[in-house]
Amino acid sequence: MVQGIIIPADNTAPLRTSMLDSLEDCQRAVGGWIEAVDIPDLGVTMYVNDEGLIRDLPFNRRATFLWRFHVPQARDARLVGDVAVVGLTDDEGENTELPIELGRRLVEPGVYRVRTREHGGSRWHEEPIDRDDYLETVVWAALLQEMSPALEVRIERVEDESDQP
Repeated sequence: MVQGIIIPADNTAPLRTSMLDSLEDCQRAVGGWIEAVDIPDLGVTMYVNDEGLIRDLPFNRRATFLWRFHVPQARDARLVGDVAVVGLTDDEGENTELPIELGRRLVEPGVYRVRTREHGGSRWHEEPIDRDDYLETVVWAALLQEMSPALEVRIERVEDESDQP
């Protein structure tokens, strides 16, 4: 049984977990035929509605910028409609579990910070605002990356004092 996460196109709607064991489960989650969008460095596949652009489904800002941040070649792409996220497919083409750490970042509370530096530079600079939502941090990081190609951009979780031993 594979548990995935649904990223609703409605930015005000919370992410939700869902069992995505079969093709039909994925189709139900996105409201139609599916197309796979891989993010190899995160170890995930996002399923989108294959006819989403034709059907004029709403822009999914959070899923789009997650893809753009981790797959720079996708900078001009946009994902629409609800998006289902699972682990990359296995050798038999079956969905796998979402990487545990990414699942936590997506659904559990946490504070995140964007850091930047010039390509090849040695010093990282903190952006002035921390965000309490991983995907909102990804949106900001992707925008910085797109606006300033000379920058390296990364996201870090801000450790709360209560997290310290």
